[in-house]
Amino acid sequence: MSEKNGFMKALKCRECGREYPLAATHVCEFDFGPLEVAYDYERIRGSLTRESIKSRPQSMWRYRELLPVAGEPTVGRQVGYTPLVKADRLAKRLGIRELWIKNDAVNYPTLSFKDRVVSVALSRSVELGFKTVACASTGNLANSVAANAAAAGLDAYVFIPSDLEQGKVVNSLVYGANVVGIKGHYDEVNRLCAEIAGKYGWAFVNVNMRPYYAEGSKSMGFEIQEQLGWQVPDHTVVCMASGSLLTKIHKSYQEFTKLGIVPEKKWTIHGAQATGCSPITTAQKAGLEFFKPVKPNTIAKSLAIGTPADGFYALKVMKETGGHGEDVTDDEIREGIRLLAECEGIFAETAGGVTVGVAKKLIAQGKIAADQSAVLCITGNGLKTLEAMTGHVGNTREIRPSLREFEAVLAQDKPELVHA
Repeated sequence: MSEKNGFMKALKCRECGREYPLAATHVCEFDFGPLEVAYDYERIRGSLTRESIKSRPQSMWRYRELLPVAGEPTVGRQVGYTPLVKADRLAKRLGIRELWIKNDAVNYPTLSFKDRVVSVALSRSVELGFKTVACASTGNLANSVAANAAAAGLDAYVFIPSDLEQGKVVNSLVYGANVVGIKGHYDEVNRLCAEIAGKYGWAFVNVNMRPYYAEGSKSMGFEIQEQLGWQVPDHTVVCMASGSLLTKIHKSYQEFTKLGIVPEKKWTIHGAQATGCSPITTAQKAGLEFFKPVKPNTIAKSLAIGTPADGFYALKVMKETGGHGEDVTDDEIREGIRLLAECEGIFAETAGGVTVGVAKKLIAQGKIAADQSAVLCITGNGLKTLEAMTGHVGNTREIRPSLREFEAVLAQDKPELVHA
């Protein structure tokens, strides 16, 4: 890597292609298009191979040439390389030949895929000399910024809607971060953070540091390809809040193909949303290239972004790959959570219920063929959203410490097991 910029070349506007220095900036001055990191793929080709990847520690940083830091990462060095689980029981229930679960519900350290984007954003923030980091968040990002900032000795401010799940609020406060609850939905929180970033010059991971931050999501896609034996899956189902994760998983497939790390093939990427906040999937189903902003109303609070920053690009990826958008109701979200838990022993948060519920619909509709293979991206842990399932998973049955009382319970469930 070069001492100054690593394998990065510049920040580049996704609309007009103008290039900018690798600083803390995220919008083109000419057309207000979003900026994205551009890489020197020729140099990367000489450094990143299957063999070099396999020789490195099992974390997201084994793909470091394709991640936007100039030197070695300083934050989140253990993040990533989460399990890819072959989900045979769930495949049978959903009616598909082969199903895999990419399980970021066990990511380190805060049990969500946001640890990927935050470790990149904070490592780059340190390189650029920032001492205070911040974010606008629907919960998981707040947890990750708080935890990783604490580990790196950085000051952290996290801004969240004030009605978030209590588990996510506590999971930010415990690290000593400054947590500010905003009486409004995420889009209002985000607008305030843009003002604060402009005035105070902090490193807001999803505002002025967004070009670097978003690239961290690619690591989920790199891992999927490696764990599938160096191939791209036929179908990938990704939940969408801003839509960024879907676009970056697509980019990871493109980059590994371009570098010859995986063979060329056709792949399809599908987007999943909650019916109570489905601007992207509503547009996709209507055949539109642009979405209409909505006011969120769903138990999937981590996906509750009514004006998704990458919605336009997510629609573009689905169209280019032949993918579909679909959404599910709150009851279908809970059913998705239960299905994944009962079949595979994986407890996902509400976003995971969205992914499973949408996959079930797409398979039933024939949009994911029953004789093909699919990967479902699970982005967060169910311990964070217990409220969504409370009262919907049955109840404990209390007895005294008596064999007779236990056998009375057993007789209701499995009478053939009760001995006379």
